[in-house]
Amino acid sequence: MTSLVVLDEAETLDAGIPQEMVRARLKELTPDTLCSGQELVDDDSAQCCISAIWLLHHFLDESHLISQQITTSSGSFWHGILHRREGDYSNAKYWFRRVVDHPVYESLATTSQQLQDEHQWPGSLPLDGSQWDPYKFVEMCEDVVVNGRGNRVLCQALARLEWQLRFESCYRMAIGSG
Repeated sequence: MTSLVVLDEAETLDAGIPQEMVRARLKELTPDTLCSGQELVDDDSAQCCISAIWLLHHFLDESHLISQQITTSSGSFWHGILHRREGDYSNAKYWFRRVVDHPVYESLATTSQQLQDEHQWPGSLPLDGSQWDPYKFVEMCEDVVVNGRGNRVLCQALARLEWQLRFESCYRMAIGSG
């Protein structure tokens, strides 16, 4: 997998500042270079990974150009994260509605509960019962970013977890191991 993935950046809740020092390397990223030696079996999933890496480094326009061309549930997922980060919360919810019930939601719900138990962060998780609720997470991020309310640390940890689980899932699909 690419060395361009540094997960500390996945905690960003807003647009962030583009990391210009990696722009040239990002421009060279293709599905084949992403998979570096692995057989590429799903180009859309690889494109999702590339969109995610651009997003990770705060290049929202470049990420948007890629994600809006991917018509899969995973493409809609990345599109939703992008709009949430740019502060277009209603549009983020629109894209998460297109995701419907993504398999990564179960992992997000379970792992977020484990993190909450481990760290004893104040605040509630964006769950509907025991299910991950992407709309509640959008609202949670909006409350932290726009209104200065809520638990920023918890929100950042969940954003990082969401990015990581979603990216890993897309990468496994791209190389046919998941």
